[in-house]
Amino acid sequence: MEGSPRRTGDARARLLDAALKAIRTRGYEATSVEQLCLAAGVTKGAFFHHFRSKEDLGTAAAARFLEWLEGLFARSGWRDRDDPLDRVLAYIDFRTAILRGEIPHFTCLLGMMVQETYATHPALRATCEAGIQSHLAPLEAEIAAALAARGIDGISAAGLTLHIMAVIQGGFVLAKAAGGPAPAIEAMRHLRRYVELLFATPDQGQGAAP
Repeated sequence: MEGSPRRTGDARARLLDAALKAIRTRGYEATSVEQLCLAAGVTKGAFFHHFRSKEDLGTAAAARFLEWLEGLFARSGWRDRDDPLDRVLAYIDFRTAILRGEIPHFTCLLGMMVQETYATHPALRATCEAGIQSHLAPLEAEIAAALAARGIDGISAAGLTLHIMAVIQGGFVLAKAAGGPAPAIEAMRHLRRYVELLFATPDQGQGAAP
């Protein structure tokens, strides 16, 4: 995601800020307690005063990231549209708009950590999965409302929501491979067209005979 939570004064907050930046830049496994202490300007004793372990810090960092992420999306106003389909498209548009700047500024800490730790740190995996599902819950509700409003059967709101997140997370991987956001932006543009087609009716000019 674009930007980072704002740095604050106390040692625990500084450690969390350092963790968010370091994990999004280098990854969880490549980030050491020593590096975090140096970046936060605290002692190792202070680290273990606030966190039992690096995994404990990772769990707290995931919660901090999710809190910041939800604030970012709330401020975007994506749910302010009258039509639920417009709200779904606004979510996709906002996701596309924030794909800019340095890669660590727009990628997802939750997705990055779960890719690294799913087999080695089950508590972190569960935390990241719960965070992703929490973020997706409002989007799934809007998709369900859009399907109901148009009387569309045979499309799972939960399944489409997961597909959208799969494109988003896959776009982050492609952006890292390419060294920039271009492939992620292109994937999101295709995703938007796909969603529009799913909700299109035959009289909306989708190649139907006159």
